[in-house]
Amino acid sequence: MMASEPAKLRIKWYRSPVAADDLARLNQRSDWKGFVQSAGNLGLLALTGGLAWYAVGRLPLLGVLALLYVHGTCYAFLVNGFHELCHQTVFQTRALNVAFRNLYSFLGWYNHEFFWASHQEHHKYTLHPPDDLEVVLPVNLTLKTYLGFAFINPQGFYHRLQGVIRLSLGNVDGEWANALFPREAAEKRRALFNWARILLLGHGLIVVVSLLLGWWMIPILVTLAPFYGGGFQYLFNEAQHIGLSDNVSDYRLNTRTILVNPFLRFLYWHMNYHIEHHMYAAVPCYNLGQLHTLIQHDLPHCPQGLVQT
Repeated sequence: MMASEPAKLRIKWYRSPVAADDLARLNQRSDWKGFVQSAGNLGLLALTGGLAWYAVGRLPLLGVLALLYVHGTCYAFLVNGFHELCHQTVFQTRALNVAFRNLYSFLGWYNHEFFWASHQEHHKYTLHPPDDLEVVLPVNLTLKTYLGFAFINPQGFYHRLQGVIRLSLGNVDGEWANALFPREAAEKRRALFNWARILLLGHGLIVVVSLLLGWWMIPILVTLAPFYGGGFQYLFNEAQHIGLSDNVSDYRLNTRTILVNPFLRFLYWHMNYHIEHHMYAAVPCYNLGQLHTLIQHDLPHCPQGLVQT
């Protein structure tokens, strides 16, 4: 550490006690459970996208748009799968985890190199700026902001594309990005830039080839899908920390668990158990419900669904 660089915080986090044998059991990863979760989510996207494709020319325009909205709503939850795959806790076999992580990263226009560098800091220093700048409170949830995500989000597409192009050209921009990827970290920067180039080239090829073949729905169902219908997922993700306390060493005070039905748990990759995820990040997402049962007596009130939240 350079002499002029401020020392990092050393936070002694409170974690609800869990017996060692229970935690060892919960930490066990399963290729089978990981495949059901990962391939199941992709299968759902194939179903919603296929229905929208089939509806073109067969249903009125409003019917097609409604099916596209459903597809976009489900597609928005890819980010939660991407998040879990970056944690590398979904599969027991590392190669499977990497393969699905890269696939989810590509489909959602996500850069796993950037995200994981940022997200490790978020877990170590949750809501302690400036060591965690991934989530900074207060977050002001406005109707205008929400509507930007809820239906069609051209501004989001513009900013995502702009960021990918910037990284593909080898430019790191912003305080947080430069803190995570300083100039001297050449290898880390190279991986960051290369993935941005893969995103740009891959989605560019999808658009060009699809239009040449007359399959104009493919870019709408894949390349543009992260940028419409995201309102439902947006509310879930914002609820993880919004309205809570920063600069505290207790995940029960800065993180929120929400109780939802089994389908939403599956769609959301069980990230509704968010206190549990922060307390014990090595527990695979499909075991978080069991962890919740073990420690729920030590948790604050967990609201039922988004309305109560």
